[in-house]
Amino acid sequence: MLTFFKNHRDQVLLAMLSGLLLWLAFPKLNQSYLAWCALVPMLMALRDADGRTGLKLGFVTGLVQYLGLMYWTAYTMTVYGKVPLVTSLGALLLLSAILGTYTALFGLGVSLLCARPWRLAVGGPLIWVLLEWLRGWLFTGFPWELLGYSQYTHLGLIQISDLFGVPGVSALIAAVNVILALAVLHWRRWPWQRYPVSRSLMVRAATAVAVLLVATLAYGAYRIHATDQAVAKAPTTQVAVIQGNVDQDHKWDEAFQLGTTVKYKDLSLLAAQKGVDLVVWPETATPFYMFYERELTDIVLSCIRQANTFFIIGSPSAEPVGKNYLYYNSAYLFSPQAKVVDRYDKVHLVPFGEYVPLKRWLPFLGKMVEQVGDFTPGRQGNVLKWHTAPVGMLVCYEAIFPDLARAMVNNGAQLLINITNDAWFGRTSAAYQHFSMAVFRCVENRRSMARAANTGISGFIDPCGRIISQTPLYEDLAPVGKVALLTERTLYTCWGDWPLAGVCLFAAVVLGVMRFKA
Repeated sequence: MLTFFKNHRDQVLLAMLSGLLLWLAFPKLNQSYLAWCALVPMLMALRDADGRTGLKLGFVTGLVQYLGLMYWTAYTMTVYGKVPLVTSLGALLLLSAILGTYTALFGLGVSLLCARPWRLAVGGPLIWVLLEWLRGWLFTGFPWELLGYSQYTHLGLIQISDLFGVPGVSALIAAVNVILALAVLHWRRWPWQRYPVSRSLMVRAATAVAVLLVATLAYGAYRIHATDQAVAKAPTTQVAVIQGNVDQDHKWDEAFQLGTTVKYKDLSLLAAQKGVDLVVWPETATPFYMFYERELTDIVLSCIRQANTFFIIGSPSAEPVGKNYLYYNSAYLFSPQAKVVDRYDKVHLVPFGEYVPLKRWLPFLGKMVEQVGDFTPGRQGNVLKWHTAPVGMLVCYEAIFPDLARAMVNNGAQLLINITNDAWFGRTSAAYQHFSMAVFRCVENRRSMARAANTGISGFIDPCGRIISQTPLYEDLAPVGKVALLTERTLYTCWGDWPLAGVCLFAAVVLGVMRFKA
């Protein structure tokens, strides 16, 4: 590996530059325009690379990108998990290397399957999207900040998500990157894999991408207008989201449990005075197991009765099974009479945070969160049966998994609610990244979202992906928003990623066959 770095210095520097540009494109830096050219330096480095070199250069790009994007994991583990800094940095490096493997496979795929310039123009974007799709579900999946997420503030561009999801936006960005790279090669008269980039190819490819961009923006304008009209005619409801702003160091400390519960009660009663239909508390807002700590539970139930409205409260829950208990990360729906109407149990649990993977074979690995038991996953697609409208719950990082939101909307959810405890992230970029990805769940399914986060970012997002309001971090707040209740089911809601993933798989197979025959 050291020899590789020494002998391919310029290529490595180009690959590192791509990683840096990709990092800068995402929150909290938010230089989203860089995403449209971030892959160009790496593609320049790959222009005469064989498969092995392509794999290494792609890995360099991915490693640099994810060290920048995921640095907050070391902060979280050190500050709140009490893990030694050296171990936390090692875990960050390992996670970044795992995620960087997908970028490495892109370098390998482009080097092996796209031996001619026209194959790069067609296959490059599809290979990128195929690998993003794999990252979304392979080994439980971690689709954190896919390329398309960088455009979350550009409403006109992201409306195609109701057809193709985030991968559709990623494909468009990747296509522009490939065309720019080919343009540079044509301008400099450099070959791609020994083949010149012809003028006719550049004209055809640039025209095709320009047509795609115009069509995307035209569709975006149409869908924004149509959705706004649907929202104007739809029934609405008033929702309050409670940002209790409880420091993670204090959250599970018994000395602070009463104060935390009273704080949420006071903020809720303040919001209830505005005539809200629903009050939402964040993930594990109650620093105790609901109904097992009688005094604290009574305070919560008293608050609900005083407010005289419906509540959704994030709380750990436990159910006896024989001599043992099953633990859940839950969201309770309470009636104004403080009766439990329904309960949602988190489906996609955080490895090493809420459960230990392969615990039977890796007993020496512990959880970072020792205050709660090993959680049991709930059932995918469950919705809370609120009398006003069915509610789709997304607990914490479930908001980054499109299939969970899709399943709920397919089961009738007319409103999405994301509850989370982002206090783990401190003031790092993670809270901003997490919030940005929630925008796409609204566009994909044409649903409003209310988001309650312990320390922020809380807020409201409309079915076009507009951020109606968002709170600053680390403030005690109880914002109220009016959200529309829609019933439309989009193409993406019905089919998910499969149409686009199918095209990408087919293209990869065809490119593979062409290379084999060559």
